[in-house]
Parts: sequence; structure tokens; C-alpha cells
Amino acid sequence: MYITEDEVRAALTYQALIPAIRQALVDYSAGLVDQPARMMLRAGNAEGYLNGWFAVMPVVAGDVMAVKTVTFYPGNADAGLHTHMAVIELLRRSTGEPLAVMDGRLITEMRTAAVSAVVLATLSPPRVSSLGILGSGVQARSHIQAFRMVRGFKDIRIWSRNPMNAEVLAEQTGARAVAIEEAAAADVVLTVTASPTPVLEGRWLSPHALVLAVGATGASLRELDDEVMRTSFVVAESRSCVERESGDVRLSGAKVDAEIGEILSGSAAAPSNGRIVFKSVGMAIEDLTAARLVWQAHSNILN
Repeated sequence: MYITEDEVRAALTYQALIPAIRQALVDYSAGLVDQPARMMLRAGNAEGYLNGWFAVMPVVAGDVMAVKTVTFYPGNADAGLHTHMAVIELLRRSTGEPLAVMDGRLITEMRTAAVSAVVLATLSPPRVSSLGILGSGVQARSHIQAFRMVRGFKDIRIWSRNPMNAEVLAEQTGARAVAIEEAAAADVVLTVTASPTPVLEGRWLSPHALVLAVGATGASLRELDDEVMRTSFVVAESRSCVERESGDVRLSGAKVDAEIGEILSGSAAAPSNGRIVFKSVGMAIEDLTAARLVWQAHSNILN
């Protein structure tokens, strides 16, 4: 069975995905997920930042197994193509039977936003009023959708290196296009840029800001400067993944204080005051969780 992106879109909702991702993060931190390190190869298509990468992400959890192959080509944006593309295979754990192969681009987009929504619901006060977004691409749009499932922001501020892109997204989502300093001064700040060097400076942030750092996946790439990282309580999806793959953590010398699954389960606590940074690099268990929901919904349609 092959499930196309259009079929994934029809089957997968944030209403179902966000609580499923929440449980998956708890299970991961509880040691119930077998997830080896992501294998990454450089494509060799270009020099420096434009050099794409190819990754393989296997995982075993519950009654299923999955493997995602994913590519990231930063230069695709200039050609009007998606920068991330992916395929996910889902298999039955008890027999190894393939259950479905599905397009993984939208799954990657939605599960990333769902993780951030779980963190937002867990670590932000119920009545935060402002959201600042650095970036105006696919992830900015999907995060606005997912965040509206868990928080009602009165003021959404968008900054982009391309002011026209920020204006368009703001008009379409009821937000405002603003200068980067104003976006960074919000209660919650989301970074979803493809920048290889820091764009968010700690001096712009509120002392009690929640920063959700989603872009710049790679050991040599950064979105956040040293002040942001060294003056914040740092939360990760996975210590091992973030310490291995996040330039924001590796290059700043910051340490991961807790996994979000530990906070969700109550085995760790986040501070009630002060700044918090959540660093996301994406995990295979999140892809498996979304793919399982798609397969179940698609199977019900067929039956």
C-alpha cells in the first residue's frame, strides 16, 4: 500500500497527532522506544551550506516498526522546491510484514509542529499573549496551525529575512510582520529558519521567554547565540540526539537540563521562573507515531 501526500493530508489531524506525540515523548524518555542514532550522509551536490544531506531513521515502538529516509537540500527553496522530502515505511513488529509505504514530507512537517505544540502546552503559562516567529516558510505556517490547538495568542509577530514573505504569511494567518527585535521580545519565540549562523540574540529576549528552536538541524548550524543558550534552562526531545546533532548545544557549550518526556511524566521539572529553550532536532519515534495514525485512518477508509 502506498499512501500519497494528499492521502496523508486527508488522514492526519493535529487533534489526533498532538496527544499521540505527547505519549510518544513520554515513552521515549521512559526507555520504551528502540531508536538508534540517525545515519546521515552528505549528498555532495554543492559546497558549504548548500550541500544537501540524506538520512535514514529506523525505530521500533509498540506493535510497529518504521524507517524514514529523508533529504534536506537548502538550495531547493530558490528553485521553488521543498527543502525537505521523505518516505516512511511502516512494518508490523510481530511478523515484519510491510503495512504501508507513505510520503513523509507532510508527516515531517506536522509531527515537528505537534512536538512544539506539546512543549508549548507544557512549558508556557496558560495565558501567554504574544508569539514571535523567526522564519516564514512551511514550518512557520504549520506551527501557527498546531499552536492554535493549545494556546490562543492575541499577538503573532513574524520576521523573515525576506520581508515580502513575512508580509504574505502575516496577512494569511492574522499576524503582523515586524522587525526581528520585536518578534524576539514576545512571550514565546519560535525559530524556524534555515540560517547556518545565529539569528536570535539573547539581549532581545524577555527574561521569562520560552524559546522553541526548530530550525538549523546539524552539528555545525546555529539559530541561537551563546547568551540565549547559556542563560536558559535547556530542554530537548532527547539528550543524546540533541547533544549529537544540535550546533546550538554543541557550539555554545550549553548542557541539556531535561528531556521533555521527563517533564511530561513528572520525573523532572522545569523552572517556574526564568528563560527556557526547547531544542528540537526531530526523532524517528515521532515519524512512526504519525505514520501509524495515517495507516490506521487509511485502513478504516478502505474497510
